Parts: sequence; structure tokens; C-alpha cells
Amino acid sequence: MSNRRNFIRTAAVASVAVALNSFGVKPEEEKAVSKKVKKPIVLSTWRFGIEANEAAWQILKNKGRALDAVEAGVKVPEGDPTERSVGYGGRPDRDGRVTLDSCIMDEQANIGSVACLEYIKHPITVARAVMEKTPHVMLVGDGALQFALSQGFKKENLLLEESEKEWKEWLKTSQYKPIANIENHDTIGMIALDANGDLSGACTTSGMAYKMHGRVGDSPIIGAGLYVDNEIGAATATGHGEEVIRISGCHLVVELMRQGKSPQKACEEAVDRIVKLTKSRNKELKDIQVGFIALNKQGEYGSYCIQGGFNYAVHDDTGNRLIDANYFMK
Repeated sequence: MSNRRNFIRTAAVASVAVALNSFGVKPEEEKAVSKKVKKPIVLSTWRFGIEANEAAWQILKNKGRALDAVEAGVKVPEGDPTERSVGYGGRPDRDGRVTLDSCIMDEQANIGSVACLEYIKHPITVARAVMEKTPHVMLVGDGALQFALSQGFKKENLLLEESEKEWKEWLKTSQYKPIANIENHDTIGMIALDANGDLSGACTTSGMAYKMHGRVGDSPIIGAGLYVDNEIGAATATGHGEEVIRISGCHLVVELMRQGKSPQKACEEAVDRIVKLTKSRNKELKDIQVGFIALNKQGEYGSYCIQGGFNYAVHDDTGNRLIDANYFMK
């Protein structure tokens, strides 16, 4: 009887393997095939990601599109005058001008971006307009402003009194040494998986405090500050943009996930690459902060950064919470 049971069990397993192979699935992938996808879900960088996630969740919970969710989400800190690193009220460059960078990417690899944009409170919506209403990917500077005005966006003064006071105080020394997790904490990045199983992302910033006028970091650059591949996953970055650009950070994270790495391991490997390059260039790691967050098509997520202090928000059907990312410098 025991042998008969073993025969039946073995035959059943073999039948499953044959069925999986007929769909082009290897036996070792059987577990992944049956795994339930965790959706919808949205991730965003830093503490203000909590409020941003709430806005995105209102769309996601009603089976809305991830693209609409990420735009609505990042608009929350963009329009908040108390947030000093994104949009309205952001810290200016060394000339006292608030310049904004932003990009957006959907599940079909449609992309839009603006850089060094002045006087417009919501650059993410301008970036989406570039994506949907022009034959281009990126508009910058005065060209981006003229396009925004032509689309009905309102021109506003983005330099608020508190930021102006800080800038004038900084001018007394004009010493450019951004403080990790404060003055080089310059971004909200958001990535989401909707109920339909589609991914989108958005990234927006006022850039590093007291940067040279015209400086553009990673945030508006597809493949650096944000990347979405609807077959694999999505990633976004925050921190010292020059270092993220150096390794095409978010594209790297997504490609590592394509190779089979988990979102967590992919973020760790991208940070390790920045660490190695920084050391090879004889630069001080303590002066640099970079953090990545990543999300795959199964709704699994991860994060990693160079030094402590980076956190990110996650909202799914169990609620909205802030998580301290693990980091390299212990």
C-alpha cells in the first residue's frame, strides 16, 4: 500500500511538472507561479511619504491606475510649504532661485521630465504633460517654463520667507557642504503597483540646497532617479544625485531584479557599487547619502542606503507605515 501511495504521489508531481513545462515554466519556478501577488501597494521615500502615500492610496484602493496614484501622491509634498526639499518652499540654489526637477514613468515605458524649472508649484504634472502632449522626453529651464505656461499652469513665487532667511545666512560663508539626510535629502520618489498589476513611478525635488544654478541631479533622469519595467519591477532613489547618476542607479536596481535578485538584494548591490566607486575615488563616505527603494511585480519590496537616517513609507491593505532602511555604514 505504501508503495502504491508513493507511486501516486510521484505521478502527481510529475504531472504538475509537465503542465508547468508546457507553459514554459521550469519546475524550480513552480513556487513563484503559485505565489499570490501583493497588490495594490505604494512605496515612497522619507517621512513625508506617509502623507503622500495616503493620497496615492485613495486612487489605488478604488482600482485606479498606478500612474494617477504616483502623480497625486508626490503632489502632496510638492505643494507643502513646510517641506524644504521638494517643490513650493524648497531651499534655493546659491543665487536664491528655487529650481525644480521631476520625472514620471508609466507601465508602457512612457516618460516625461522637466529640469531646472522655476515658478511652477507642481513640476510632476508638467512632466506628465511633457509625456502626454509633446514628442519629447525632457524639457529644461526657460523652455520648460514656457511649456508649462502654455498648458495653463500658474506662475508663482516659490521662495518662501523661511527659506530665503536660511539662504541669506548661508551667503555669509557660502560654504558648500550639504548635511547628509538634511540638505542633500532632496527628493520624494514614489513607486506603485496597482490592482491591475501595473507599475508606475514618479520622482520630484527642489534639488540640493545652495547648488550651483543650473545643477541637475538624478531625480528627473529616467534610469538614474527612477526606472519602471512593467515586466520586472520599479525603483527610485534619493540623496546625493551625482552618485546615483554615476551608476545609473535605478536602472541598475531593476536589472538586478531581472537577474533574479529580490528588491532588497538589488538595492544592497546598487549601494555597494556606489560605496566601491566612492572609495576608489578617495572620497569620504560620511559626506554622502544615497537610498534606494524597489518594488517587484509580486508586490515584494526592499530598501538600502549608505548611512543611517533614511526611511521610507509603505502602504498596502494592511495600512500605512514608516520603515527605517537598513544601511551600509554601521
